[in-house]
Amino acid sequence: MTDRLLDFAHGPLMLPAVVRARALALLADTLAVGVAGSTAPGADGVLAAASGWGRGEGVPVLGRDMRLPAAGAAFVNGFQIHCLEWDAVHEPAVVHAMSVVTAVVHALARGKDREAALAALVVGVETACLLGVAATGPLKFFRPATAGLIGAALAGARLKELPRDRYGDVLGLAHAQVAGTMQAHVEGSIALPIQVAAAARAAVTAVDLVGAGLSGPQNALTGPFGYFPVFDQGDPGPLLAALGSTWRMAEISVKPWPCGRASHGVLGVLGALPGLQAVATAEAEVPPLVARLVGRPWLADMTPAYARLCLPFLTALMLRDGRIDPRAFTASSFCDQGLRALGGRLTVRADGNTDPNALGPQQIKVRYDDGSVQRFDVPAMLGSPANPLSEAQMRAKTDFALGMGRVPMAVDDPLGLLTGATG
Repeated sequence: MTDRLLDFAHGPLMLPAVVRARALALLADTLAVGVAGSTAPGADGVLAAASGWGRGEGVPVLGRDMRLPAAGAAFVNGFQIHCLEWDAVHEPAVVHAMSVVTAVVHALARGKDREAALAALVVGVETACLLGVAATGPLKFFRPATAGLIGAALAGARLKELPRDRYGDVLGLAHAQVAGTMQAHVEGSIALPIQVAAAARAAVTAVDLVGAGLSGPQNALTGPFGYFPVFDQGDPGPLLAALGSTWRMAEISVKPWPCGRASHGVLGVLGALPGLQAVATAEAEVPPLVARLVGRPWLADMTPAYARLCLPFLTALMLRDGRIDPRAFTASSFCDQGLRALGGRLTVRADGNTDPNALGPQQIKVRYDDGSVQRFDVPAMLGSPANPLSEAQMRAKTDFALGMGRVPMAVDDPLGLLTGATG
């Protein structure tokens, strides 16, 4: 199994045109939300910590006029990409596959060929998605920081042009640093994006260690204490044969709003209604994972990280504003009694879905002030490949995100940003 994965990671890629286009679109989206994250709560503290590891010449920090060494830049950019919960996600895998991988490729691709950077990105994302799709148990570890780290490390090995016989060492040393549980998600802690940041830094470290001649465990996927026995139960074997022919990149969803993906079923229904002010109640029947992830109670003292996963609060913002604005996640909003009353119009109930990783389908019932009722089936959330954002919606999100950065930045040439050819 390991050999098959590493052969894919090292070998030539023949990307279909549609997969290449999707990769570029997702890369631009990921870089844009990383720019927006430069002004998020906690971003300055993360930058201050990483700056202690060295400053000066190196890799640009997204949305800032600053450079850091590769490991520090990967750490900060990884945090900024995920901290607003605006980053793309592979729903069946329950993994933000672009986040850690993009931070690492951005850190290591300076001066590289554009196509080499794209190939490394695809290798990392496909690996992360495969590990997530192969998992059969409920979430215990935070997959962007576990599967994302493994994928990002192999992407880094490719960018550093390590020989094929050293890829197993990179995988082993990446596995040796895997960490990040769902406890931060349960508590709504800022540790969640810090886990993404730490995974990005760990991936760069694994590649650097192998480049310096160190070795790692060789059976890191399925050994007795390997990835699948310890972090995620599952069997990747049947999926490995499809690497290079089934492209998970094309299955990734873009998030319209900066909040937990599990909330987007309800938000998509409400956001499309012509008269939000006339909504009296909304009832959502959702898979148990959705209820657990975002069906959490509104707390007056909740943190912004918790609020991004609190569907009653998100519902209130949508009913009031018609969108989810990252700048609304403030203490004054959390204590706003008018907002809280709007959030109280939502009821969330778990349905009988037995898939522990399912985010859909969802059923939403909306009752209006005049007593009329509409029922909505949501087989695919807005932004998924089956229900994609329009070109105008995608542009609006990108412009909104880029406008939140500390310095002007464009993402029209995402590969140029990765390699340093532009920006």
